[in-house]
Amino acid sequence: MPRHKFATAITCIDGRVQQPVADWVKLHTNCEYVDLITEPGPDKVLSSETTYVVDEIIRKVSFSVKYHESPVVALCGHYDCAANHSNREEHIEQIMLGVRVLQSYDLNVRLLGLWLNEWGSVELVCDTEQRESLRISL
Repeated sequence: MPRHKFATAITCIDGRVQQPVADWVKLHTNCEYVDLITEPGPDKVLSSETTYVVDEIIRKVSFSVKYHESPVVALCGHYDCAANHSNREEHIEQIMLGVRVLQSYDLNVRLLGLWLNEWGSVELVCDTEQRESLRISL
């Protein structure tokens, strides 16, 4: 896999989330830096009906893709989210829906769905490079 300078991660504003997600993305996508786009409960936001918040997230993702040539965009939900009180299974569904929403914008990038569990570990929920989207057992 070629080394890229940047990847992009859409995460919650929660300070417990950014570092583990950035570290995971760097390791698994072979990049040096991760552009972070933060929003309270982004999996819920992106899986809901289109709003100005979704438009702003897409604007920022597009900037990262265009100017930093980011070939990968990850959407991450997390345990104990203050903005999204859903259980794990609901978060997983929202992440999958959010990735589908991102796909609809034809960003021409690899999309990842990630879940940060209660132990601070990142789990891969889906990957658009997989023939069939990878799904973690619930």
